[in-house]
Amino acid sequence: MASPVSVYNSNALDTHISSTSRESLKMELLADVTLLPGEDRITDKEIIYICPFNGAVKGKVLITNYRLYFKSSDADVAVTLDVPLGAITRVEKMGGASSRGENSYGLDITCKDMRNLRFALKQEGHSRRDIFDTLSKQAFPVSHSLPLFAYVTQEKYEENGWNTYKPMEEFRRQGLPNNKWRITFINKNYELCDTYPTVLAVPFNCKEEDLRRVAAFRSRSRIPVLSWIHRENQAVIVRCSQPLVGMSGKRNKDDERYLDMIREANDTTKLTIYDARPSVNAVANKATGGGYEGDEYQNAELIFLDIQNIHVMRESLKKLKDIVYPNVEESHWLSSLESTHWLEHVKLVLSGAIQVADKVSSGNSVVVHCSDGWDRTAQLTSLAMLMLDSHYRTLRGFQVLIEKEWISFGHKFASRIGHGDKNHADQDRSPIFVQFIDCVWQMTKQFPTAFEFNERLLLTILDHLYSCRFGTFLYNCESARDQHEVRSKTVSLWSLVNSKMDIYLNPFYTPESGRVLYPVASMRHLELWVTYYIRWNPRIRQQQQSPVEQRYKELLALRDEYLKKLEELQLSDSAPSSRLANSSTPNTSSSTSPTPSQQYTHLHTPL
Repeated sequence: MASPVSVYNSNALDTHISSTSRESLKMELLADVTLLPGEDRITDKEIIYICPFNGAVKGKVLITNYRLYFKSSDADVAVTLDVPLGAITRVEKMGGASSRGENSYGLDITCKDMRNLRFALKQEGHSRRDIFDTLSKQAFPVSHSLPLFAYVTQEKYEENGWNTYKPMEEFRRQGLPNNKWRITFINKNYELCDTYPTVLAVPFNCKEEDLRRVAAFRSRSRIPVLSWIHRENQAVIVRCSQPLVGMSGKRNKDDERYLDMIREANDTTKLTIYDARPSVNAVANKATGGGYEGDEYQNAELIFLDIQNIHVMRESLKKLKDIVYPNVEESHWLSSLESTHWLEHVKLVLSGAIQVADKVSSGNSVVVHCSDGWDRTAQLTSLAMLMLDSHYRTLRGFQVLIEKEWISFGHKFASRIGHGDKNHADQDRSPIFVQFIDCVWQMTKQFPTAFEFNERLLLTILDHLYSCRFGTFLYNCESARDQHEVRSKTVSLWSLVNSKMDIYLNPFYTPESGRVLYPVASMRHLELWVTYYIRWNPRIRQQQQSPVEQRYKELLALRDEYLKKLEELQLSDSAPSSRLANSSTPNTSSSTSPTPSQQYTHLHTPL
């Protein structure tokens, strides 16, 4: 598989290569590029890459309908770039025809994955016009009425990743339906709420007409529905959007009664409503017809979690990008990092999820919402469920969690990421899902044996969040995916992941079914995810391989080898003839299979 990750290889090639070899190197430069099924070459061109780590590097760029690929022709500096076009957010012309100075005329490319690329071209003959037009067209297909690459690729996998998440199976795993909660198909044609999934879990005693009246009082008709139920104490996590209270303080008896039904389902004394927003924002939302649950909601308590909105998160990540790419200024690193507020936002999201998980663990049902219930709400519910339910900490369970809480419940991936859309300044864009994956990574660092999957899975998910190679993260909601036939016309990311599961497994994983994880959400315990945010720096990449993990994998492989040999010996011992043979020639096995000491010589430990 062609990797979506760029590789900066600064190893110098043999400086004694003859001039003839250099010419043949140029000719063969792009011959070894492995294209995906359905990927077509569009154009290639000699170009100079202004590498922030190696300076100006001559080479050749290839543009396909999926990627931008660059390879250096300079034998002294080996540099390779492999960038999915979906990761590009902006293409700009650099310099004009009259520009002076070396390498001042070319293209500036801004990426969504924390890096910028700069290419210089020769000034004569409008040499950049064609490549600019081609790149703009292929990187932003939606803006040019072209299909996204996910609809063009012809990749085939044994497993159909679209079958990873089946709502009814997941409800049954949780013990639903039961005598307190029922499954409703009122939204089967997306008539109740066009951004919700078709299968919903609601209080047993509520009628369909009750749901319609509640929908009229909730933003975007996103009514409170069950996301997760605690097997033992029957406390639930319910998600929704804000009530439409408005400036006049409107009330809705049906909504108030509905929330009380949720409370009664497991005899919770008080229903806790977690509003993800800062209280001042929630009050301000009244001016646009929104708001929050007031004192009229009896037997309920309202807690604001002070998590900022999508615009604040977008600006925070921009500031982080400024201090990590291309170079890290180490002299003021801590103060620079603090000024981005990124880890502070991560802390608040994790802290909110901990409060939700703790409340449910102690037997109290909770309702979680922000404004529309598809950004901060998804962060809080999915992280709380990750803390409470060990199933979601498995490789397949984590896929179900993302499918359920993010994809089926309408996180606006298309708006937040801008797939194939040239409008880079769109105010709807925001790294909400990136922030969630960051929070998951923080948990894996604090609980290294609790997760079946490793960091590589998280990196792969974020790379393909942008790549447009799979249909998984396309469009804003399930109804839009149905309309664009995503499940039948594109491949799921989970098809790729589950085709090579071993590379995504954590060798330190120890299953603990009943354990609730409470990460420490303090600035002293949170780290910047260096291997994601600063991975384009070649110095960082050299440090990425964990020697402990590598050694552990080697030992696990050795253990499996010994277990296999033991099984073979037991099988041979069970046959009378082999027992006779063994008794007469006790040392024959040593001639065919290596001794433990011989096997250990093949292991090279970095420790």
